[in-house]
Amino acid sequence: MNPLSVPATAALAVPLLAYINAKFSLKYDIDLLQNFAVSVFGARWSRSRDRTNLFYVLEHHAQSKSTADHPFLLYQGKAYTFAQAYDISLRYGNWLRTKYGVLPNEVVAMDFMNSDNFCWIWMALWGIGAKPAFINYNLASTPLLHSIRTSTARLVLVDPEVQKSFSEEVMKELGSETFRDDKGPVEIVFFTEDIEMEARTAAPVRRPDGDRGGQELHDMAILIYTSGTTGLPKPAIVSWMKCRLGGGFIHRFLPMTKKDVTYTCMPLYHSSAALLAFVASLSSGSTLALGHRFNRRAFFSECRSYNATNMQYVGETCRYLLSLPPSPDDKNHKLQAAYGNGMRPDIWNKFKERFGIGTILEFYAATEGPSGMWNKSSNDFTAGAVGRNGPLANLVMSGRISVLKLDFSTNLPVRDPKTGLCIPINDNEPGELIYRLNEKDIKANFQGYYGNKKATSSKILRDVYSKGDAWFSTGDVMRHDNDWHWYFVDRIGDTFRWKSENVSTAEVAEVLGRVEGVVEANVYGVQIPGHDGRAGCAALLLDQIQAAERGGRSEQETLKKLASHAIKSLPRYAVPVFVRLGETLEGNKTGTMKQQKTVLRDEGVDPGKAAGVGDRFYYLKPGSAEYVPFGEKEWNGLLGGGVKL
Repeated sequence: MNPLSVPATAALAVPLLAYINAKFSLKYDIDLLQNFAVSVFGARWSRSRDRTNLFYVLEHHAQSKSTADHPFLLYQGKAYTFAQAYDISLRYGNWLRTKYGVLPNEVVAMDFMNSDNFCWIWMALWGIGAKPAFINYNLASTPLLHSIRTSTARLVLVDPEVQKSFSEEVMKELGSETFRDDKGPVEIVFFTEDIEMEARTAAPVRRPDGDRGGQELHDMAILIYTSGTTGLPKPAIVSWMKCRLGGGFIHRFLPMTKKDVTYTCMPLYHSSAALLAFVASLSSGSTLALGHRFNRRAFFSECRSYNATNMQYVGETCRYLLSLPPSPDDKNHKLQAAYGNGMRPDIWNKFKERFGIGTILEFYAATEGPSGMWNKSSNDFTAGAVGRNGPLANLVMSGRISVLKLDFSTNLPVRDPKTGLCIPINDNEPGELIYRLNEKDIKANFQGYYGNKKATSSKILRDVYSKGDAWFSTGDVMRHDNDWHWYFVDRIGDTFRWKSENVSTAEVAEVLGRVEGVVEANVYGVQIPGHDGRAGCAALLLDQIQAAERGGRSEQETLKKLASHAIKSLPRYAVPVFVRLGETLEGNKTGTMKQQKTVLRDEGVDPGKAAGVGDRFYYLKPGSAEYVPFGEKEWNGLLGGGVKL
């Protein structure tokens, strides 16, 4: 044999193997599956030792010589080690137990902005065996009351910064003996400086293991609210398994090492920041740098000050950062990876190139969903995909994930008339993403909504591909290409996303309908050039009798009342950006008097398209409290990027 043939063959094999690896994502699949398997094993091992509660992870790091003095949380110039975090959590937990009598498995609601106290109260509740319910701090009025009521909490801890949401009317309702189904009023504790000092000076008492014991992986760890499709927030049960898989997988796959600092200013009341930033940092023994809230001008300066190596985003975050004027400091940071959900294809590479971030880790998941998907991308080939997998991972996941054919006129699955079963889609065809459930034990990987069997059942599809099977309905339209790159297409139905939040048209329409002078409101989302998601638009039918009686002044007066009432009653992201006035609404109904949104949604807010029917638009500028006319000039400014919403 020619001795030169061996190295020559090897030289030829190297590029061939590299091509095969790139084409079929072998290394990527192995890495993904290995990290997933390790995370599952770790979760099950913790259960076998009756250490399901993640409080034990904090305790381990606090008592380990290698991590006890390692920074765990950085917040507004303060640095807390794992040992300090453990000590504070014990003190807060003892305070909650002795002063308020919080018991194991009791739900305690938290209405906090991002802060160190959010983290300590959370860990304190886990430490005494209780379960936190994270309230969205943007909520007020009816949505706030609904969230507290559905949590079943008798105690609500409130950040002083959001105290204004607890109006006299809200406090009166919460203080009613009948508010909790005749179980007595809710106690509201505003976590002022005096209260904080009281909690911090409590003795650092560790509750016995029995208070935290007996927890199964499918048991509730947290309640995290999602607007879903019904309008009002629904408390999704986030299980211990989801916490451990979410935090465990991301820190291994990204990865997060002890040397890493992960920066997030996404709200901790969301599962993204809660599980994939806080729990991930906790699980890995690395450092979390926490921003109080998103501020595009301070974002990278905070990353620099914390020496962050990873940053978390939602889609709008990256678009807002790109809208900043170019700066010599754009690449003056230590960031190596950006991870999150909602990075749109049109800004993916622009963001990477401008800010010099080598890796984007995009994911797709739902708070209440049983699974998710990931796309760790360091090149252009997979840019824009929300998930990807090669043949190996596809083989392993076969039968667990699918996309079914959807009738977009009814938003229902298309079923074979002969078998009654659903029909899977072909490559590059959009359809609803679904995940397989264990039909004999649904709660094993889908725990549903707390205390709401009807809403839970609505997310379960049965007899999909075989009689008796069960699948989780994501409510999202997805497609995948021949290389099994997954792409998000749209949300099913009327609910739309704006500012990375779900907005229910029914909830908004109900609020607007309470304004004097509004006869009917049809709310829908419209696509806006240069913006992710859909902006809210409300087509209104006004009381013409009032207008005549007031000499035509009713329209302007009603719009002022509308803006004031909407801002007071809704989270800012749910307040309609646009208002459409005219006679269009009356004609957009079905024979059964149901509102139709398709025509209005397709016309959007282009004044030229609405002028033919005599309609006119108004819009709410960022930070404004009054609707002003929106015409051709403003529309052209929007097209040119000069008008931001």
